Amino acid sequence: MHMRVIAVFTAIILLILAPLAGAYLADYPIGDYLHFPPLNIYLEPDHAHFSGLVFTLIMLAILAVIVPFFARVLSSQKIYRKTSERRYKFPAWGWLGVLIILSGWVLAWSRFSWFSPWQTHTFTPLWVGYVILMNALTFMRSGRSLITHSPVYLLVLLIISAVFWWYFEYLNQLVENWYYVNVDHLTPRDFFWYATIPFATVLPAVMSTKEFLETFGRFSAGLDNFVSIRIPYHRSLSVALMFIGAAGLAFTVKWTDYLFYMLWLAPLIIMLSAFVMAGKPSIISGVAHGNWKQPFLWGMAALLCGFFWEMWNFYSFTQWKYAIPYVERFYIFEMPLPGYAGYLPFGLKCALLCNLIKDILKLR
Repeated sequence: MHMRVIAVFTAIILLILAPLAGAYLADYPIGDYLHFPPLNIYLEPDHAHFSGLVFTLIMLAILAVIVPFFARVLSSQKIYRKTSERRYKFPAWGWLGVLIILSGWVLAWSRFSWFSPWQTHTFTPLWVGYVILMNALTFMRSGRSLITHSPVYLLVLLIISAVFWWYFEYLNQLVENWYYVNVDHLTPRDFFWYATIPFATVLPAVMSTKEFLETFGRFSAGLDNFVSIRIPYHRSLSVALMFIGAAGLAFTVKWTDYLFYMLWLAPLIIMLSAFVMAGKPSIISGVAHGNWKQPFLWGMAALLCGFFWEMWNFYSFTQWKYAIPYVERFYIFEMPLPGYAGYLPFGLKCALLCNLIKDILKLR
């Protein structure tokens, strides 16, 4: 228990202080990173312009990572043995989720004059409806869902999720890769509440999506017996990796255009290392035996959520836009194509936090 507390405490300190250390070393005003909400939420940043070479290299790197997984899944379809599965009726409360999504979607993408006082606040209903619907579909396929079997866990996720995403708003001050439009009429206090409530749906949405995808055995077929990677689980190595991740965050402050991707990778390195330091199994523990199902499912869950986040954002009145160095072409909604790869490590971070909360609550 003592080592676990040290591991968690060390990870939190590094995640928060590493960006400030980077600002200090770069001789930037530390106070610029301490505003809450962040001041850059309204501003369009100026980054390096599009580079065909960099874009191509990034896309090739992304494909090199994801193609083997999809190839493995597709090649395993013929040998996949479907187990007998009991099906349940779609629960009545699931239709509430459908109704909330459809009505929220209409209101988000339209501009009714009578609705104008609330036009800024259309994000939350869509994602409340999404979480309800994902849980209903999961219940229909498995007879279980977070709503029906783990309501306390779901409630805790709602609370932790808001803090979790505010941390990424804090990190975005390093890279300024996204910013919000049509929020100028909101005071900092108003923006806090405007953002906090939808931020609370992030972890429940990703967790609910992962639970749903897991009910499809074919979706991750073959990944329980894939490439084995032996990772030396030594606490001394984990400590070193934690500080390497922290250095990645710190250096991002100075070399933003070159290290912007560390916003998604460095916290993952720190969090994974903290699990090793605490002697706890993590989302990647199974890869030593060739089991990649959980990392794949969590990454795909976050990517699917990302698709809907970006789609519903596209025609909304209050929305976010992106400013990512070198890749500002070939958009899907407001997001440049390579940007979707960021959802994959984000899904793993969601997994680590969700599993930690589950462990604390003593849930199976």
